Order: sequence, then structure tokens, then C-alpha cells
Amino acid sequence: MNNNACHSRIIHKERVKNASKTALPLVETENLGHLFKAMADTTRLRILWALSYEEMCVCDLAAFLNITESAVSHQLRLLRQLHLVSSRRDGPVLYYRLNDEHVNQLITVALDHIRE
Repeated sequence: MNNNACHSRIIHKERVKNASKTALPLVETENLGHLFKAMADTTRLRILWALSYEEMCVCDLAAFLNITESAVSHQLRLLRQLHLVSSRRDGPVLYYRLNDEHVNQLITVALDHIRE
């Protein structure tokens, strides 16, 4: 027996109305989905975690992750498109960092949740 199924077919119109009033716009829902999908990849999550402590260049991240610089660059490109990381140039070196404190908070809250 499925415990999640409704056993009596009753629609609570007020609850449906409230959910409709507070529903996120579709574009925001899609953007959230993209954000969580990006953060669900273990390599990208490891990059974000490392960058939560200090900025790093592609070479540093490749050495840390034990993957190619090309693979790191590919992951960073996606993270930049989603505004999760940003970069700054110091001479010939491009350093990456978390875009803002919200990214760190997302990871920290999720980590607190799974550690409960």
C-alpha cells in the first residue's frame, strides 16, 4: 500500500489556492533547478568547497582534484554561467573565488542538514 496516496479524493481548495499564490515563477523554478543540478555534481561541489576557503587558480584546483586543467576549466565555465564563482586576474594568473557568501551558505546549510 502506498502511504503517500490520497485514500479519499478530496481537494482542499484553500490549500491549493494558497500554494498557487505563493508559487515561484517558472523562470525562478528553472533557475533553482539549474543551480541545484550544478551543485549536485561532486567535482563542482569539491571546487565550490575549496573556493569557500580561499581563491585558487585552475592549476591549483587541478592539482587538488587530481584532474586535468581542461576538466577544471570546463567545470568553472558552468559555475561562472550560474554566477556561483567569479574571477580576478593578477598578471598572467586568473584566480577563482565564490561569487558571494550565499554560495557558501547554501553548501553549509545542506551540509548541516545531512549531518543531523
